[in-house]
Amino acid sequence: MTDPLLPVTALPAGTRARQDETTALRRLSGEMEASFLSEMLGMAGLGDVSDSFGGGIGEDQFASFLRQEQAEAMVRKGGIGLAESLFRAMTEGRHDH
Repeated sequence: MTDPLLPVTALPAGTRARQDETTALRRLSGEMEASFLSEMLGMAGLGDVSDSFGGGIGEDQFASFLRQEQAEAMVRKGGIGLAESLFRAMTEGRHDH
């Protein structure tokens, strides 16, 4: 384990690259969970056009943006745990995560 007070230049060789890779994998895991949640929200009918205010194709397109933002907000608040499972699967066998 590295001392968090040491400057980055004092870290052992390769540590910075492993930290960058771990950060990238966490971000990717969160993005994958958000995509999954967005699709599930869409299947559940979130953002469906109501009969009384049918806005046409434009409303359908913007509804997908709303679903994606809501899914990303869910992930930022902890999500459903899918991102953590994905992260663990991607880092299985590594000793630095």
